[in-house]
Order: sequence, then structure tokens, then C-alpha cells
Amino acid sequence: MGLSFCGENESGYSVDEGVLNNGCFVDALNLVPHVFLLFITFPILFIGWGSQSSKVQIHHNTWLHFPGHNLRWILTFSLLFVHVCEFAEGVVSNKMMVTNHLHLFMPAFMGFVAATTSVVYYHNIETSNFPKLLLGEICVTMLEIVGGSKAHSRLSSAVLFIYWVLAFITKSIKLWKFAEDKVDVHQLRVCITALLVLLYGLLMAVEVNVIRIRKYVFFANPQKVKPPEDLQDLGVRFLQPFVNLLSKATYWWMNPLIMGAHKRPIELKKIGKLPIAMRALTNYLRLKDAYEDQRTAENPERAPSIWRSMYRAFGRPILLSSTFRYLADLLGFAGPLCISGIVWNLTPEGDAGSTSDKKERYFGVHHMLFTELLQNTSVLAVLLFLALVLQRTFLQASYYVTIETGINLRGALLAMIYNKILRLSTSNMSMGEMTLGQINNLVAIETNQLMWFLFLCPNLWAMPVQIVMGVLLLYYLLGWSALVGASVIVLLAPVQYLIATKLADMQKITLEHSTDRLKKTSEILKGIKLLKLYAWENIFCDSVEETRGKELTSLKTFAFYTSMSIFMNAAIPIAAVLATFVMHYFLTDTGPSPAEAFATLALFNILVTPLFLLSTVVRFAVKALLSVQKLGEFLQSDEIGDDSWRNGEVSVPSEAAKKHPGGTKAINRKQPLRYQMDNYEQPSRRQMRPSETEDVAVKVSNGSFTWGSNLSTLSDINIRIPTGQLTMIVGQVGCGKSSLLLAMLGEMQSISGRIHWSNHLEAAEDEAGDHAASKNRYSVAYATQKSWLLNATVEDNITFGSPFNKQRYKAVIDACSLQLDIDLLPFGDQTEIGERGINLSGGQRQRICVARALYQNTNIVFLDDPFSALDIHLSDHLMQDGILKFLQDDKRTVVLVTHKLQYLIHADWIIAMKDGSVLREGTLKDIQTHDVELYDHWKTLMNRQDQELEKDIEQDSQTTLERKTLRRAFYPRETKNQMDDEDEEEEEEEEDEDNLSTTTNRRSKVPWKDCWCYFSSGGFFMVFLMMSSKLLKHSVIMAIDYWLAIWTSEHTNQTMVVGSNGTCQVQAVNKSPADSEDSFYLTVFIVLCAAGIALCLITSLSVEFLGLSAATNLHHNLLNKIIHAPLRFFDITPLGQILNRFSADTNIIDQHIPPTLESLTRSSFLCLSAIGVISTITPYFIIALVPLAVAFYFIQKYFRVASKDLQDLDDSTQLPLLCHFSETAEGLTTIRAFRHEARFKQRMLELTDTNNTAYLFLSAANRWLEVRTDYLGAVIVLAAAGASIWGLGCGQPTGGLVGLALTYALTVTNYLNWVVRNLADLEVQMAAVKKVNSFLGTESENYEGSMDSSQMPETWPEHGEIKIQDLCVRYDPMLKPVLKHVNAYIQPGQKVGICGRTGSGKSSLSLAFFNMVDIFEGKIVIDGIDICKLPLQTLRSRLSIILQDPILFSGSIRFNLDPERTCNDERLWEALEIAQLKNMVKALPGGLDAVVTEGGENFSVGQRQLFCLARAFVRKSSILIMDEATASIDMATENILQKVVMTAFADRTVVTIAHRVHTILTADLVIVMKRGNILEYDKPETLLEQEDGMFASFVKADM
Repeated sequence: MGLSFCGENESGYSVDEGVLNNGCFVDALNLVPHVFLLFITFPILFIGWGSQSSKVQIHHNTWLHFPGHNLRWILTFSLLFVHVCEFAEGVVSNKMMVTNHLHLFMPAFMGFVAATTSVVYYHNIETSNFPKLLLGEICVTMLEIVGGSKAHSRLSSAVLFIYWVLAFITKSIKLWKFAEDKVDVHQLRVCITALLVLLYGLLMAVEVNVIRIRKYVFFANPQKVKPPEDLQDLGVRFLQPFVNLLSKATYWWMNPLIMGAHKRPIELKKIGKLPIAMRALTNYLRLKDAYEDQRTAENPERAPSIWRSMYRAFGRPILLSSTFRYLADLLGFAGPLCISGIVWNLTPEGDAGSTSDKKERYFGVHHMLFTELLQNTSVLAVLLFLALVLQRTFLQASYYVTIETGINLRGALLAMIYNKILRLSTSNMSMGEMTLGQINNLVAIETNQLMWFLFLCPNLWAMPVQIVMGVLLLYYLLGWSALVGASVIVLLAPVQYLIATKLADMQKITLEHSTDRLKKTSEILKGIKLLKLYAWENIFCDSVEETRGKELTSLKTFAFYTSMSIFMNAAIPIAAVLATFVMHYFLTDTGPSPAEAFATLALFNILVTPLFLLSTVVRFAVKALLSVQKLGEFLQSDEIGDDSWRNGEVSVPSEAAKKHPGGTKAINRKQPLRYQMDNYEQPSRRQMRPSETEDVAVKVSNGSFTWGSNLSTLSDINIRIPTGQLTMIVGQVGCGKSSLLLAMLGEMQSISGRIHWSNHLEAAEDEAGDHAASKNRYSVAYATQKSWLLNATVEDNITFGSPFNKQRYKAVIDACSLQLDIDLLPFGDQTEIGERGINLSGGQRQRICVARALYQNTNIVFLDDPFSALDIHLSDHLMQDGILKFLQDDKRTVVLVTHKLQYLIHADWIIAMKDGSVLREGTLKDIQTHDVELYDHWKTLMNRQDQELEKDIEQDSQTTLERKTLRRAFYPRETKNQMDDEDEEEEEEEEDEDNLSTTTNRRSKVPWKDCWCYFSSGGFFMVFLMMSSKLLKHSVIMAIDYWLAIWTSEHTNQTMVVGSNGTCQVQAVNKSPADSEDSFYLTVFIVLCAAGIALCLITSLSVEFLGLSAATNLHHNLLNKIIHAPLRFFDITPLGQILNRFSADTNIIDQHIPPTLESLTRSSFLCLSAIGVISTITPYFIIALVPLAVAFYFIQKYFRVASKDLQDLDDSTQLPLLCHFSETAEGLTTIRAFRHEARFKQRMLELTDTNNTAYLFLSAANRWLEVRTDYLGAVIVLAAAGASIWGLGCGQPTGGLVGLALTYALTVTNYLNWVVRNLADLEVQMAAVKKVNSFLGTESENYEGSMDSSQMPETWPEHGEIKIQDLCVRYDPMLKPVLKHVNAYIQPGQKVGICGRTGSGKSSLSLAFFNMVDIFEGKIVIDGIDICKLPLQTLRSRLSIILQDPILFSGSIRFNLDPERTCNDERLWEALEIAQLKNMVKALPGGLDAVVTEGGENFSVGQRQLFCLARAFVRKSSILIMDEATASIDMATENILQKVVMTAFADRTVVTIAHRVHTILTADLVIVMKRGNILEYDKPETLLEQEDGMFASFVKADM
């Protein structure tokens, strides 16, 4: 058959009845507009694309500035779809003609090309910033359009406008001819033509609208438009709101980011900022307005509804998302219906029904009805493809909109919570009504619950519709029997809900056990040195293992319920199909037809998902209700008072406002918002000092203040704070000194009285302008008693938002003696400190807080007991240099709360307090004159303090110890860091030499090594069981479906035969009823289904229990490795890092890897089995499979790398945000005193936006992947359908197998993206296994020893004789020795003192006795046995030591004294009596079984040290080592300790490492060490005689 435009009949070309009455001519006329558009636009587009490179500004190419933009894209897509239908109708009609008529489908094809070109052309015009883009020579000659920048838009509108007008006219002519000839309206071609006329008309209207608004084409001055603010800001990289509809739907704009991740990792800088509409501040204002609008004038106290606020602020996007979701769900049912149609049309019954003799002809060509077109299998295949593409696009759009809205809501809620925190009443925090834990939960848990609820909420109303539709379609296909299957699914849904709630309960129990285990692990790690020295590590290890056992029991139950959930999900469709077909057989006595069977199968697959998800959604809805309730309570809790105190009154009656006057917000409108936020509330500058006449800075009259209960904490307060002078507040502990400061700062609730802050700024008003005038109480520099640090550098903590002034900064650091401490930090004052940074000691933290108060340039400084954690030398230095010199010289008003009465002589004004009221006020002289008794009392206290002072020793003060601890923390670590750095540098050099591709490969490789480690921990039997059961399960499921195909095909009574001309033909075969042995087929079907269900159970259990087995072994090995690691390991590995292995990483291994692994194996097997089935049925499919596989490979490769980076960014940006909340809640009083609320708010908004940006990009990357894999899946379905329809070979049964192939192809679309997502998740999760595995390589201490424990006497060491011979010791083979050739001899029962400066090797020697360090030369012989030959457990269990830091473990007193439980009560009481603790313990509830809290916090430091002494005595060893045991205790406790050692340990050898030299003056032998060598070695009397000796100089310094 030849190709001809109007057919080979001459009548086709005849125009006798008029030109327009020839259908072929009308169709040719329809070609004209399309050809016109292509002729004009193609050259322009090529010129345009050639000059794209000259575009300016990166984002302007996404700027969509024409009105009606989205409508145009929607209309164009609709136009393309109608053209596809027109083309399909033309092709099918052409087949029914005797000769070819190209005019039936040629215009449709050209229309499709032209519509595509129009949208590409329009897109280039709109987004191009290159005005001369369209002014090539061609255009000038073609349309004689002259003139620069106006031309491009004019031309664009003109060309497209002309095209739409021409297309509209030509199509209208065709429609008019149809109407004139009275063509039946039901004819498909008439409907299509009418639709095209409508679409062209609408597009024409859109074009007219652009010309009208933008004043293009006919207007002299086109309207100038500016791009939106977001696109002018090059920092905004999240372009989803600004790109065109196609890019929005396919996330095309993400391509550069995802592809680029391969070359270099995605960093925060790369993802930039959020658009303004998505920022936390914007959304907060939106939510706040919706919240506040509910407060009516009639009822201002009524609590606004959070639900209503959320609906008003974020309801519209949720409705949009729900609309998308409904569309997607409805399109989802196109799959089963198309499969049913295709299979039915491939069977003889379908064939018979489709051939009708009645053929409608108009204009000499065949016209068809809509139903006729739908009987064409090829058309159905294309429709199925388009429906899938659309369904997936709508579904992903719905997901994206809900996720974006959820993130916006979370940002708004976080800002709302933060604002509330800043206004929280202090009494709320201090009275325990609102704990830090509750606030952290609100931030970390409740906001996330609400965000997740929002993600899932469209499901709440979409799922019921989906279920009802599914059931109706099932009923339509199979009648009542289908309802039986559906009822199986519906009846099992409550069981799934029950399992889901059980899972949630088990998770809670598991969490409790894991918290308990972590607490114990953390205690072990903190006290590891003691445990090793006492050889108790195994006892404590068993205790952790016991808790882990409980945790594993709950994890087992959790794993069981998880596997039940997975089992239900896999088994329900099988059970439903079984019930349906069995019922169908009993009702009709035959099996179903292929069309019915496979459409039913596809429908059941669709139905299971919403029912499985419904339980999850309901659970989240319940959680969301609880979260909203908690949030509501929090937002309604007491505040510190409204903003009326900011209104600038000079004094405020305390009853009227709970807060005193303060600054109001002054905004400079000329500056952009971000600068205002930065400069907002800067502390006052120097010129705002009080005028000399004003002598009172703060005055309180008749004040009565409370912390929230009705009892007043402070009563009858009448005080004044003189301006520019030093006021001291003194009194006993708990008399209300700190409360008085807080009351002045307005933090306490006032019962009566007034607080008057002097309005001393009038003089400065003229200079400072409005900003100063609007403030009354400027910020107060305030140092709290409990030091509060930011998670920031030391410098940031001190400057605290004030400009950096080098000279001032240095002066402050010197005044607070911080330079030495800063020098010890690894990065000096740029080292991160705070919760997440370096752990500083109490004294160091306190000095940084004081430095912060000194550095601020404020009029008033409040210091709350700044000396409490400092030793005497530092206190003196701080008092002299910091307070008296630095602050007083500056004429600042200082209020100092202190216990150090010796400083009273420096005070200009003294306030003495007692029991919550003021006892005396005045100068020291006044008090000496008027209250002699009080003055005398102070004098006696001063004398006592002075005596303690004399005993304090300069050589090793408390500060020196703190610095020593800091040095210990870093310097051993530093050597390791140097080694690491060198390694890293080498690696970097190697990497640079590598070319880009290898680094790319390294990042995109699956971590097989870690997977191997995980599986080997799980046990190979479990791995084998899992893989074999999975294979069997999927084989059986394939067998069920295949059997169904064979069974249903039996009923079609058809076979394929080769015709005479060599083609395949379907031929009906008459089978007798006996031939179709339905009962046999049914029996086999039931057996296969039962086997499938059983295998589902086995596989789901095997995966979960493989995970459990791996988790058990990995944790057990990790714990044993860490506990038995040498002490050096703990010196060089940060505690947080080790704890992370036991917390976050163990949690991932316990709970996250098994479900990911299960999901990955399931989706992979499903995809592979589906592709296998399709390829077997239609081998032609393999041809299409090759390019699809290549595309899939690249998509997953790019996505996995980008996803990992974005996941890391999301995780790393979350922690600073949570920390910012908790540190704000802790430092509320400080932030409010300094008036830095605005700065902290700004910081919170930045941190929230950063985290939200990372999360949004991550979800956009997920959508990017899903859209692509979904489209691939749709192409697979199209390929499978095409191969089945066009390539069925002879000798194959048709309908049933085609149905099977298509049903499997449909499942691939659902599971392809899960393969990639799970693979990416598993990769991230395997990092936890990698981290744990890196610790499993740690070398353990050699516990064995060369000597058998049976060879040594039971009573060793009996005498306590110690010989040290040529001893050399180092901490690590890589480090220098710390002891060099030390020789000493200690006789049995001798009391030996060892002293020396810090770092002389004293402590190293004490560790050498326990073989805790590397003794690489020489030996220590105790009672004739070389300790290096002994098993470590034996050696350490026979010696006793008391360490400098008193360590107690949570448990009972009995457990702390004797964890091995080897002693009776008498022995324990005896030890307590010796340690002077017996009476105190007897008074405790439970006596020996009294509770010891974590770290022994319920006892004082001195008591803890005495417990350690009792512990050493319980052991009854003949050798006791005391390592600076008196360093951290007071004089009284030290005296007790010394006395006990002399009496109770009289017959034992005692080696004391001295902190205060006077403690070893009574020793039998003194060893003085220096730099790892023994410098002096003799009796103390002898050494004292050498006046120039080191020991003598120590003693002199100590006196």
C-alpha cells in the first residue's frame, strides 16, 4: 500500500463540490499554522540557544515574568494529550481504509510537534535575559522588526499570537464543516476537533492577556518588570517556587546539584538560603497572626486553638496537596482497567466483540466511536503509559507540597516556642513547672510529630476514597466473590493497627532499657581508670550486659511484631486473591477469565497500600493531638510580664508589671531587615554614663518578691545601689542574695513595692538620638553563680555579641587569669567550648563568665558569687585587677555577691542579708559603728578564712589542677592528632594525584566491606536462611501468578497456529467441560497460596532475627573491646565519641538496619522477578530493557551520592539548633539581663532556616529520584505492553500470560524507587557498622601474663616490699618515655611520699605499679615477683589505690564499697568507721543499702573521698597507693584521712603522691621527682637539711 496524502482514490482530490467540502483539503489547511510556526521559530531557537552563554545573573534564567504562565503550561499539556488522541484515532481509522490516507494523522502529528515547539519557544523567550536573542538577520529580513530590547518580547507575542489565531481559525473551519454535514456528535473526531478549538481559543486568550498587561506588540512603551527579590539574591538556591511547570514536576532544576555531588561533596554553601516565603520568620509571622487573631476583645484570656491557627496559616497548600493526591489515586485505577482491556481484547471473545461491520463514513473516510478506539490494544497501552506518568507526577507533587508545608510549619512552631522561652517566667523554670527536658522534648519531638502528621494528613481523607473506589471496581469485575476478598483485607486492618500500637509500646520499653544501659556505660567510661586499677571491669561489664539482655528481650518482641507487620503486608494480598477466586469458583463453578483475574490482582495490590498505611496515619494523628495539647499548655504558661515595662516609664510599681522598665524596639526603616536584626539591642556605649549628679543607679522601695508560690522569698526590701561604686551583698547560704539580684533584674514575681532604675541617660540623649531615648534600663552585665557558656569559641563567649576590641579583650583576659588556660586549648581562644565543645572545669567556666561581664561596655555589672569556684590566688587577682582596677577605674556601678568577707574592706557600700530580708545597709565603717555584733561575727569568719588560706599551697593550687586536667585531656591526644594529620595530608596528596573518576567511584561504591562485617556478625546460617527463604517466597509467588495465568487461559479456549502465509493467528478450540479440570487447578492454587503465606512468615522473621543476632554480637564485641582497651585509648579517644558508638550507632544497628535490609531485599527481588517474568513471556522486552537498565544505573549512582551528602547536612545542622534551644533555656536570666533577646532570636532563625534548607533539598532530591524511577517504570510498562501486543510468538497461550506480564510490570513502578532509596539508606546506616568495626580493631591489654596464678601464693603480697629496678615507662610506643631509669627500694610497712612539680612523672609511677602503662625496660618487683609476669586481673585485685578524683557509681553504698560481694557487713561497717562515715551512713535510710546517685552527687566531695578510703580499706591489701588523694578536699577531711592512714594502715606499705607537701612530712621516706627522674631520695628530715634542695623549697612555699 503506497503512501499518499488523500488516499489513492481520485475522489480524494476532487473539489467539484467546493474546496472546503473536501475533507482532505480541510486537513491540509490545518497543516498551515503548524508549518508557519516551525518555519519561523526553528532558526530563532537555534540562534537563541547559540547565544545562551551570554546570559547574565545565574537565577534570572528561571524568572517567569509573563502573566498566566502556569495556565499556559497546563493548556499546552492538555493540547499535547488531545493531539496524541487525534493521532491515535487517525492511525486506527487509516488501518480500516483500503488505501493509506496520510491526512488522517499527519496534521495531528505536526500539531504535536508545533505545540511542543511553541512551549519551548515561549520558555526561551520568557527566561532569556538576552534582549537581542531574537534579532538575528533572519528575523529582520523575515518580519522587518527593528529595535533593540523591545523586539524580543514583541516578536515572541506576535509570532505565538498569530499561530494561535491561525490554528483556531483552521480548526473552527473543520468543526463548522462537521456541523454542516451533521456528523454524529458521538464520533470521536468531532469531539477531538471541538476540544482543539476550545484549547486554541484559550491559548489565544492567554496570549492576548500577556500583550494587554505587558503592553507588547502594538504599544510603544512596553512595561518594565523587575525580578522578585529572591531571584536577585544569588544566595537563594532553592528554585522550586520559581521554575516553570515542567521543571517543577520533574525537579529538573535539581540536576546540576545532584550531578555535581559526584565531583565534590555538597556543602552548606552550595545549598544556599531559603526563599523568603519559606523562611522561619515569614512562617512564624503567618502562624502568630493566625494565633493572635483568635483572641477577642470580649475574652482576651481565652486560649487560642493551635489547630485553627495551623489551618488558617497552612490550610491552602494542604488542600492543594489533597487535590493532587485525589487525582493521582483516581489515575491509579487506570492501570487495572487498561490491563483488563488489553487482555480482553487479546482473547477471541474480545476479538469477536470488537469486529463490527457497521462502518461510519464522512468525507469519504472512516470515522470511529470512542469505544472503538478503546478496543485497540496499542491505544490502551499508550493510555496506560500516559496515565501512569500523570499519576506519578501528581503523587510526587502531592508529596512535595505536604513536605514543604510541614517544614514551614515546623519552622514557624520553633520560632513560636523560642519566643515563648525568651519570655518564660523564671519561677516556671526554677520551681520545676517547666523543665529543660520538657522544652527539649517540645523542640525535638512535638514539632517533628506535627510536621510528620502534616506529611501524612492528605492520606487521612484520600485513603477512604481510594478504598471505596477499589472495592467498587472489584465488584464490577467479579461480583460478590470480589467483596469476600476485599473483606479479608478490611477485617485484617484492625489487626495491623493493633500490631502498630504494640510496636510503639515496645519502642518505648526498648528506649527505657537503652537509656539505662547508656547511663551504666557512661559511668563505666567516666570511671574506667578506677575500674581497671581495682580489676572490676568485668563486674561492671556484666552489669551492662545484664541491662543489654533486658533491652534485647524487648528488641526481640519488637522484631517479632515488626516481622508480623511485614508478614501481614505480604500475605494479605495472597489471602485476598485466594478467598476471591475460591469464592468465585463456588459461585460460578468456573475460574475467572484472564482479564478479570489480572485486573483483580492489580486492584488488590493497590488496595493493600492504603490499608497498611492507614494504621500508621491514625497513630500519627493521635500523637499529633497529644503534641498540640502539650504545645498549647506551654504557650499558655506564665510569662515574665507583658511588654508594658518597655514603655519608658522611669519607675514601675511592682504590682502593675512584673517586669521593670526597659528598652523598646527601635527600628530604622531605611536599613534592610537583616541589618536591623544584627544591630538590634546593642548595649549602651561609653557616652551614656550617668551624670555625676545622679548617685543612685537602682533603688528598691518596700519590695516583696516571690518565686511563684504565695510565700515571699524576699520581704521588706529597701535598698539603693550607688552609681559608679562597688556594692557588696553578703550573708549566709540561702539568705536570698542571688534572689535580690534577680529581683532587681525583674526576674522574680513581685508582691508589692517599686523598683526604680535611674533615668541617667538624659544627658546622652542628644548624642544618641531616638535609639537611646527609647531605652531606660540598658543591658546589665550579669555573671550568674552557676556558670553558663554558649556552644561557641572562647572569644565569642567573652565578647558575647559586642564588637571586638583587642586591647580591652586582652585586659579582661589578664584580669581573669585566663591566658594560661587559653594556651592549653588546642586552638587557643578559637576553641569551641560549651556542651558540644571542650569540657572545662567549674573554675575555668566561671572565669569565662566573669570575663564576659567585664568585657561588656555596660553601666551596671552584677556579679553573683564569682569567687565560688576559684582558689584564693585567682580570687585575689580577679578582685584586684578585674573588679577594683578594671571596673572601678571605669566608674561602673558594680554589685558583687560574695562569701569572701576579706574583700569587704574594698566595698563602697555593703548590703548584709539574712533570711530573705536586709539585715544592714551602709559602708563598712557604718556597720562597725552601729552593729558591733555583726562586725565581730564577720571578723571571726575572716580569721577562719585566712587560716585556710595559709594552708593552701601555691605549688599545686586548685587552678593548677584544673589546668593539669585540661593538659591531660589534650596533650596525649595531640600526639595522636599530629599522626592523624600527617596521614590525612598524605592521603590528600594521593587523592589529588588520583583523577576525578576514581574519587567519584569511591563515593558511589556500595560499602561491601561493612555489609560483610554486618552479615558475619549476624551469622552465616541466618544469612543463608534469609536469602533462601526470600528466593523460595518469590518463586512461589511467581508460581501462584503463573498458575493463575495457565488456569484462566484454559477458559479462553484458544490456541496460536501458524497461518498459510506464515503469520500467527488465534484459533478457537472447542474443549469439552471435562478438559478444563477446574477443581484440579483450584487445589494446586490453594496449595501454592498456603505455601506462599507460610514463606512470607519465615522470610519476615528471618530478616528481623538476622538483624537481632548481628546487633547482639556487635554490641557484645564492642563492649568487651572497649572495657579491655589500655588506658591510653581513653586518653586519646574523646568520651563523646565512644559513647556515640554505644548510643546512636548501636541504635541504628538495633532498629534501623533490619527494616531497611528487609525492604531492600523485598523490593529488589520483586523488581528482578517482575523483569524475569516479563522477559520470559515476551523476549522482545529485553531489547527495551538494555537502555532502561543503563538509565536506572546512572540515576541511582548520582542519587546515592547526593542523598548521602544531603542526609549528612540535615543531621549536622539539626544538632546546633537543638543545642541553641537548650542553652537559651539555661541562660535565660543572663540573656535577658544583657538585653540580647533579639540577637539570640536572629541566631535561632538562622539555624532553623539552615536546617530547613538541608531538609527541603533532601526531600526534593527524593522527589527527583522518584519521578525518574516512576517514569522509567512507566516506560517498562509501555515496553512490556508493546512487546506483548506486537511480539507474541507462535505456540504461546495469549491472554493469561499477557495479563501476568502487565501486572508484574505495574509492580515494578512501585518498587524501583524503593530499591534506590533503601540502597542509599543502607549505605548511610552501614556507616554505623563501620564506626563500630573501627573500634573492634582496638588492641586489648594483655590480661594473661606469663605466670600462672596457681604459681603465686594466695596471700601475695604479704609484706609489701617494693623494688624498682632501672624502670623506664612510656604511654605509647610512639611517645617519649615519661620515667627514665628509675631505681628505688621500699621496705615492707614503710610510708613513702612522692612529690614533684606537675608533669614530673609522679602519677605515671603510681600507674606503673598496676602495669597500666608500657614498661619497656626495667621492672618492679613486689614481694619477690615481677609484676609484668602476673595476669593483670590478679595483680590489680591485690593492690589498693585512692585516686585524686573521688569516683562513686550509682547503686548502693554496699555496691560501691564491695562490688564483688565478697565481704560481710561487719567488715564494711568497720571500713566505714575507720573512714569516719559510720554515723552518717547509719542515719541514711537503708544503711549500707542507701542509694548513691550517679557520680555520688548526693554526697559532698569530702564524703566521696572518704568513701574511696573505706573502699581501699575493705580490700585489706598490704600496699596502698594514694594518688594526690587530698587534692580536691577541704582541710578537715584531709586531717581525717591522714589520721586514718597512720592508724588503720600502720602495718601496710603506703605510697602517697603528695599534692600538699605538709602531708608527707611524717613519712619514712620521701622521693622527689623531676622530668621522669628521681632527683632526691631520703628521709624528710635529711632532705630538709639541704636548704637549697627542691624538697626544702617546696616545704618553705607550703608554710
